[in-house]
Amino acid sequence: MANSCGKAKDFFGTVQRIYSLFANSTKRWLILKENIKGLTLKSLSTTRWESRVASVKAIQSQPLQIKKALLQLAESDNDLVTRSAAKSLAAYDIGNFEFLLGMTIWYDILAAVNEVSKDLQSKDMLIDVAIEQVQGLIAYFEKYRETGFTEAMINAKKLAIEMEIDPVFPEQKSVKFVEKDILMRMKRRFEEYQAYDDIFGFLFTSERLNSMDNNKLKDSCDRLQNFLKKDELFDVDGDALLVELKLLRERLPKEIKTSIDILNYLKRMRCFPTASVAYRILLTIPITVASAERSFSKLKLLKSYLRSTMLQERLNGLALISIESDFLDKIDYEVLIDDFAAKNARRAIFK
Repeated sequence: MANSCGKAKDFFGTVQRIYSLFANSTKRWLILKENIKGLTLKSLSTTRWESRVASVKAIQSQPLQIKKALLQLAESDNDLVTRSAAKSLAAYDIGNFEFLLGMTIWYDILAAVNEVSKDLQSKDMLIDVAIEQVQGLIAYFEKYRETGFTEAMINAKKLAIEMEIDPVFPEQKSVKFVEKDILMRMKRRFEEYQAYDDIFGFLFTSERLNSMDNNKLKDSCDRLQNFLKKDELFDVDGDALLVELKLLRERLPKEIKTSIDILNYLKRMRCFPTASVAYRILLTIPITVASAERSFSKLKLLKSYLRSTMLQERLNGLALISIESDFLDKIDYEVLIDDFAAKNARRAIFK
C-alpha cells in the first residue's frame, strides 16, 4: 500500500526524514520531547506491520507541536545541514497542506487495515471470521473512495487553519489508487478465503451444518473428498463423512457453535473418526503467515553468535520450549525433575 504511487512514497519518505532528524542526536531528541506531550516519533520498518500506522499516528496527533520542534531545532542547532533540513521540513513538508491531507488519508486507511491485520494474526482466528473481516474492510474502502476524500479534505483544512497554513490544494487529486491497488489486494485475499469457504464452508459452524439438506451436504462432502484426493488416495471419505455428519447434527448440543467447539466435542465422543479428520484439516489451515514468522523470530533470538556450536537437536528443543512457552508455564517442573533424576540415577549394589 505504501508503495502504491509516487505521492505515497514521497509522504512516507518525509515521515522517515522527520524521525531520523531527531533520532540521530540525543540533544535533538530532547528538543522534540520538550515540545510534544503525546506519542513520540516512530521509525518505519519493512518487517513490522504496524510501523507505518504508528509513524503516521505520532505525527497526525500533534503536527503543530512537531512543527514547533523543527523550528526550534533550526534556530538552536549549529550544524548547517541540520538547520537547513529542519527549516525545509517545517516550511515545505509538515507545513504544506498537501502533506496534511496525505497524512489524514493515510491514517484513515492504515488504521482500518491495522485493526483487521491484528485480528487475522491471532492464534485462534477462524477462516469464516477472517472472511467477514476482509469483506468488511473491502466495503470500508469502497465507501471511503466515494466519501472519504471529501471528509479528509474537511479535516485537513481544519488542521491547516489551526497551524496557520493556507488550506489550498493546487490540483484536485483523487484516491483512485485506493481502489486500484488496495482494493485489488483485498479482493484477491478475499477470493483466496472464498475458495476455502466453497470447500470447507459447511464445517465452519454448527448453524451452517444444520442449515443444509441432505443433497447439499452430500455435494459438499464429495467436493471435500475430491479436494483432498491425490491419485487414488484421499484423506477424507465423502460417503463416510456424510453418514457421520448426519448423525452428528442430531447429537450436537445447541451450545456448541464454532468448528473448534465441534472438534473438541468429537474428541470427547471418540466415535466420528472421519469427521474428526475433516475438522482437524480445517483448523490447521493457516489464516496468515504470522505464526511462521513468530517462530523464525524466536529462532533468531535463540541462535545467537554465542551459540554458534549448538547442535540441531538442542536448537529444536529450545525453539519448541520458547514457541510453546504458554503451554510450558502450566507444567510442574518438580515432577519432571524428579522423574528425570529417578530414570538417570546410577545405583550401585555393595556387598
